[in-house]
Amino acid sequence: MSVLAFDTHAFVQRLHAVGFSQEQAEVVTQLQQEVVTATLEQVHSAELVTKQDLRKMELALKRDLKELDLALKHDLRETELKLELKIAETKSELIRWIVGAGFLQTALITALLLKMSSGL
Repeated sequence: MSVLAFDTHAFVQRLHAVGFSQEQAEVVTQLQQEVVTATLEQVHSAELVTKQDLRKMELALKRDLKELDLALKHDLRETELKLELKIAETKSELIRWIVGAGFLQTALITALLLKMSSGL
């Protein structure tokens, strides 16, 4: 709780100097002190609530960031698996084309050799 330095004696003397009776000045001073104390307590309570709210928001934000991090890691892993599958499919297709082209070349060379040998 905050402490406010307030010279009550000087305050009473100033009120008394402008026409307040001693009793009126003391009552006004006491009321002034009560108002200031209540105001400080409200400010302090609001400050505590604000700090508590900030802490709750900070924890919620950390939780949300953790969930987002996990979701991003999951998405990244899923994308990696899809990419690995696509690479494997591409390799398989490339091997089929190379083997097919090899068989075609072998067939063409064999046909040419047969054609040339039958012509002799």
